[in-house]
Amino acid sequence: MEENKNVFTMTNDKGESVKCEVILTIDSDEFKNNYLVYTDHTMDENNNIRTYASIYDPTGANLELKPITTDEEWDMIESVLASAQKQVIKESMENKEDN
Repeated sequence: MEENKNVFTMTNDKGESVKCEVILTIDSDEFKNNYLVYTDHTMDENNNIRTYASIYDPTGANLELKPITTDEEWDMIESVLASAQKQVIKESMENKEDN
């Protein structure tokens, strides 16, 4: 069985192991950071899938996820996610039209 490289396990604030799935990675020249956007597939109070983002080292030399500390970085990540969501919806609509 092939291991899914888009899944990783992390320890939450309660010391529990949680499986997470990578949604996307973002490399930012502007902020000189690499970002990991991921989910643990839990739902919030509005029935939306919880999504998280952290700064990460893409070389794997440092496995620690670091917090994002500026509003500008969050704005950039939210913009990238919105664009990705629009692209997925567009492709889904095109696939429906093809069928």
